[in-house]
Amino acid sequence: MSIGFITHPDCALHDMGTGHPECPARLGAIQDQILSSGMELALQYYDAPLATREQLFRVHDPAYVDEIFRIAPDEGRVYLDADTLMGPYSLNAALRAAGAAVLGVDLVMNGKNNQAFCSVRPPGHHAERHRAMGFCIFNNVAVGAAHARQQYQLQRVAIVDFDVHHGNGTEDIFRDDAGVLFCSTFQHPFYPHTGADTQRDHIVNVPLPAASGGQAFREAVEQYWLARLDAFKPELILVSAGFDGHVEDEMAGLALVENDYAWVTRQIKQLADRHASGRIVSTLEGGYALSALGRSVVAHLNAML
Repeated sequence: MSIGFITHPDCALHDMGTGHPECPARLGAIQDQILSSGMELALQYYDAPLATREQLFRVHDPAYVDEIFRIAPDEGRVYLDADTLMGPYSLNAALRAAGAAVLGVDLVMNGKNNQAFCSVRPPGHHAERHRAMGFCIFNNVAVGAAHARQQYQLQRVAIVDFDVHHGNGTEDIFRDDAGVLFCSTFQHPFYPHTGADTQRDHIVNVPLPAASGGQAFREAVEQYWLARLDAFKPELILVSAGFDGHVEDEMAGLALVENDYAWVTRQIKQLADRHASGRIVSTLEGGYALSALGRSVVAHLNAML
């Protein structure tokens, strides 16, 4: 069965300015690598819908969502935090990015695809219940997880996050929800300087020191993630797929390569096959070295097949 590949032209219109690392070219780099690798033959393409306010309200404070709609500019740009800007096309892009996660859940829950990948931007895992930060406006993976629990009455949803930055927004949203198991690795100490001291049975944070490579990453996953995920028996696995831990990515200081992303994806797939009828929804987070990003996404997709 093919992988559902969800994207939308609106996501490439979101532009935070010349030189900003979270740039429209990221999606083009992914598509170029998919075409050059022949991977498009294994993908079924879908347009990302716009997330509804109701879907956003499940994970974000309604006053925050209303404020984002209110301040979305018709021209120019507005700052949401020091790193996160909105231009005239940013609101629609953010709604598409969150809507992609919703569609991905629908596709795998209804058996149209076993796995789905959301090639969207802006990313989402730094967006907290009440605020945007770190290039993120709405928390896409959280919107997808909440949709799965509400629409399909799932009792156990897992989110795994291998971005180089801690998914503070995802942790904030599900901090008191034991029906969502959140497993993450991230460079520490590093932006956003959270996660290392969290103590929750359903939150498994594994900080890694700068310069950690594939061996340290794989040992962390094997030692801390896999048994917890097996015991949790997730009915659905969502992935915050950040590729900014790649050795070529100068935004951070880990030293992962494509084979590491393929390896962790295979571990996730084995868990999904055991417990979740193979259901995986992955959504793009970080990754700013364009060639490395494209190659890493293709490795991720190949490992899901």
